Amino acid sequence: MFENLSHRLLRSLRNISDQGRLTEVNIKDTLRDVRMALLEADVALPVVQDFISRVKESALSQKVNKSLTPGQEFVKIVRIELVNAMGEQNTSLNLATQPPAVVLIVGQQGVGKTTSVVKLGKYLRDTNSKKVLVVSVDIYRPSAIKQLEILTQNIGVDFFPSQNCQKPIDIVNQALRYAQLKFYDVLLVDTAGRLHINDMMMNEILNIYTVIKPVETLFVVDAMTGQDAAKAAKAFNSAIPLTGVILTKVDGTSRGGAALSIRYITGTPIKFIGIGEKIDALEPFDPHRLADRILGMGDVLSLIEEIERKVDNTQAQKLARTLNKGDSFNMTDFMSQIKQMRNLGGMATIINKLPGISKLPDEVKLQMHDDQMLIRMEAIISSMTAQERVNPEIIKGSRKRRIAAGSGMQVQDVNRLLKQFEEMQRIMKKMKKEGMVRMIRGLKKMMPPGFISR
Repeated sequence: MFENLSHRLLRSLRNISDQGRLTEVNIKDTLRDVRMALLEADVALPVVQDFISRVKESALSQKVNKSLTPGQEFVKIVRIELVNAMGEQNTSLNLATQPPAVVLIVGQQGVGKTTSVVKLGKYLRDTNSKKVLVVSVDIYRPSAIKQLEILTQNIGVDFFPSQNCQKPIDIVNQALRYAQLKFYDVLLVDTAGRLHINDMMMNEILNIYTVIKPVETLFVVDAMTGQDAAKAAKAFNSAIPLTGVILTKVDGTSRGGAALSIRYITGTPIKFIGIGEKIDALEPFDPHRLADRILGMGDVLSLIEEIERKVDNTQAQKLARTLNKGDSFNMTDFMSQIKQMRNLGGMATIINKLPGISKLPDEVKLQMHDDQMLIRMEAIISSMTAQERVNPEIIKGSRKRRIAAGSGMQVQDVNRLLKQFEEMQRIMKKMKKEGMVRMIRGLKKMMPPGFISR
């Protein structure tokens, strides 16, 4: 995420690291590089100009901090101004109203709006223990209503049926009455994707807004559209008052212009970001943590929260008991850990939140982001017998060939897995009673002084 911006910023900031103090002369070139990095990331020009002005003013008026080098001091200033540009703090949903709290979801076509509705519903159910109902008033796209119904299956979020032949106002009125009758906490209304220049569609959304009086109106926007996302949000905000933004496809963009531009241009806070295709790949937007990611400092706190939320505690406790009894860590335990990593979103999700990753060579990062590696490892272990999983040391020549053939891999792939397993065994012996969460917490010590997320 934001790889180009991170790389350019870090490269420009390194140029000032050897200076004795910050002066207008020695920060001039660095500020020019920072400006170019932001423009290349498709940050809106007014945002860039204001950002550079603030950084320069802060750098030249900064009191000497003897615990930081000039380079660290400058990075700290840049981080503070990144946070200021994005909104200083997370702005949560305001659901303090007589249930059901109605949340209207609007946006342009093809930005991931329907998926975001379902992700938000699951988030509210899992994190806020809300009883959630979703409804689609998109009567124009043939598969829109069916798509929402399919996505809500088996995730604990209820779907209110509607038909393409109905009027959107009638659908939303029926859904609201049903939500009141069945004591739902939240009603999420998925609207048709529309262009702001389409007066008929904008009038329709305004009528829906007037009838249901939502407590939140969230604009869904694709992060990959850069500053155009901010322009679209501003256009919608002039038609109906937006209370927040959901920024989608954040994991798929290396630019980041939308995240840095929207709040400044619209005055509307980003409330959530979509970080993947899975239904649970939605997290509250935290400008402090995102600033850390942009500056290559990772997001260890988000990783810890994700581990605590998604790791199977029963499996973790079982593994801890096994290790505490002195029993060896075997292949079955190893496969359990692989599944836990996949449940966390795979290697890419974990690695992107670790500090220092942006400094690694591209070919190394590419290998580390290979989520197929976990799938291949799981396939190899699945091809082993019960005896081989418990006693992997017996896996020699003929057994390796059989396992490779059974998993569709090569013998060298089996050898690689066995080597990785041996390394994991050593790690587990060191961890013993600590567990994964405490081990990850130790990564915070890798962060530069003064830059730990709140």
